[in-house]
Amino acid sequence: MTATVTAPGPRRARFLGKKAVLPWLFLAPGLLLALVFKFLPMGKGVWLSFFDVRPFLGDQWVGLDNYTRVLTDHRFQDAIGHTLVLGIGMSIGGIVVGFLLALLLEGQARSLKIIRTAVFLPVVTATAVVGEMWRLMYYPTSDGLINSGLGFLGLGPVPFLDNPDTALWATMAMGIWMLAPYNMVIILAGLAGVDRSLYEAAAMDGVSLWQRLRHITLPAIRPALGIVLTLAAIRGLRVFTEVYVLTGGGPAGSTDVWMTRAYTLGFTRNDIGGASAASVVLLCVTLLLTVTVNYLRKRGDVR
Repeated sequence: MTATVTAPGPRRARFLGKKAVLPWLFLAPGLLLALVFKFLPMGKGVWLSFFDVRPFLGDQWVGLDNYTRVLTDHRFQDAIGHTLVLGIGMSIGGIVVGFLLALLLEGQARSLKIIRTAVFLPVVTATAVVGEMWRLMYYPTSDGLINSGLGFLGLGPVPFLDNPDTALWATMAMGIWMLAPYNMVIILAGLAGVDRSLYEAAAMDGVSLWQRLRHITLPAIRPALGIVLTLAAIRGLRVFTEVYVLTGGGPAGSTDVWMTRAYTLGFTRNDIGGASAASVVLLCVTLLLTVTVNYLRKRGDVR
């Protein structure tokens, strides 16, 4: 007895074909925009990083000279240090403050929903607007908002943005204020999946608050913390608008980060090749960091 296999009919084949093509039709506008405004410029930037870009004179191939010049430039080396300090500080501060906000604002009460919406406003506000607002708050005279508060304590006025010793930390404070609400929302989503019976059992056993956080809350929200850590690491390396609006990299280059240095090189000194090389280096470091963080996160989840 032999089995016969019947091929799908023409009508079914047409149905499967339409079903396979339909999602791509919905994705096509977004993919086209991404191709034109993201991936093509990205490829062009990689290409220009190997040239000495000379408008109207013709680009000259220089190979890896742009990369060598960027990596050996002492200003870029200083910018790397500032980027790491600012990125690590903003990431850790944003995660810690976001976690505390999530613990304080967790619940289903209507008042908490209103407060969470108000706390989330810095995330949906344009970074340039937030930077200008904080620049006014940091106004270096006694009329400034923060300095007027310090005046009641007998301190100040402090030139937050005009002092090389405080400018980077002042920028970090604004970055934490902006990132913490975003992290709060992700951590709140993780807290929603925690089994409440575990808290009740821990309370009956007399477990302290710190032990509940350590042995119940943190393990339960580990996936959410992994996502937050990955996003924070990427944002920390690519910080630009906060620094550009507040200080422009000053004073005396004390807040110059990798992105502001690349911007200055490309649009102030008209060194498009060097700026492209700096951007490609940042892209490679970001990809490497993302892969590493994801690997460590998945390895921790398996354990």
